[in-house]
Amino acid sequence: MVHSSQFTVHSDTIGVILLNLGGSDSIQAVRPFLYNLFSDRKIIKLGPPFLQKPLAWLISTLRHKKTEGYYSLIGGRSPILDITNAQAKALEEALNKRAEAQKSRSAEVENLQNSELSDSPIHPFTPSPVFKVYVGMRYWHPLIEDVIPRIYNDGIRKLIGLSLYPQYSLATSGSSLSKFREAATKYSMEVFCTPSWHDHPLYIEALVDVIKKGLESFTLSLTLHPRGGGMGGGDIHVLFSAHSLPERFIDEGDPYVRHIERTIEEIVKRVPIKWDLSYQSRSGPVKWLGPSTDKKLKELARGNIKNILIVPISFVSDHIETLYEIDILYMQMAKGLEINLKRTESLNTHPLFIEALKDMVIKNVKELGWTE
Repeated sequence: MVHSSQFTVHSDTIGVILLNLGGSDSIQAVRPFLYNLFSDRKIIKLGPPFLQKPLAWLISTLRHKKTEGYYSLIGGRSPILDITNAQAKALEEALNKRAEAQKSRSAEVENLQNSELSDSPIHPFTPSPVFKVYVGMRYWHPLIEDVIPRIYNDGIRKLIGLSLYPQYSLATSGSSLSKFREAATKYSMEVFCTPSWHDHPLYIEALVDVIKKGLESFTLSLTLHPRGGGMGGGDIHVLFSAHSLPERFIDEGDPYVRHIERTIEEIVKRVPIKWDLSYQSRSGPVKWLGPSTDKKLKELARGNIKNILIVPISFVSDHIETLYEIDILYMQMAKGLEINLKRTESLNTHPLFIEALKDMVIKNVKELGWTE
């Protein structure tokens, strides 16, 4: 269900739509979700355009049983919609706090103006805009193209599309924002897109916070077993794991890797760590970005690095890539390699992350002149 607030929308209410990938909300949804995913030529070109959808149907038919098995291990559904709805609710509340405070202040001013005790003029102030935050998914419900008409019917005429992919890629932010623009142009609305925020200071601080907490989680076990039990003498190595992309994207100028590296660069300015970067979630016969996370884990184990904190650097919400691929697949691999592997918490509704989203929206609104 799409997050929807209870307040009445006014003509000056500003809409925000959080754009994300989406995920299967049931075992039965896995096959159509995969079909939607592989039908997108911005992610992968399956032969000439007229074969894209037939080949997407074939791939989803061949793969869905295996993928259904992964989903069954994480509760039979992706939590990404629930989490994105929670992010939308938290963001809407954060954005509207100032407006609520000013509403209370207006009531106080009105009371003073009507009071016989008030004999001096009270200067008016410009009210803060009111916001309503929605959720739109690229490959599963609520689909972006279905949410846009609902937003218009709610009376929203100014709308910000905010991609929940921190680092821009044509295959992620690009695809979602393209669908957003395509759907929004059918309606008489002013729209603006926020495509990338890979080095936003509050986003970086949120990552630093979960990394520090992850490092602290090693402390007790290292104290109790400084040399044994799979511990490598106390050193903790951070492994940033990003979603992989076909190399051709980077060869064609996609900034994704550069943005990932910039995010890491900002993190290491704030917390001293030993680190490596790897890529996960690759599929298909094309050449993908490397090294892969599973190969990097094996390489680190050979180097006698036994305490590893994995940071899913390009993900802001828990979903199958974190809950199955990292928490189950890589954790099982780590046991075989005698690695003490832990993962940072996903940002989800981390207060600093919500503040980062809020800051971006407020800055966009001011730059666009949608508020005084």
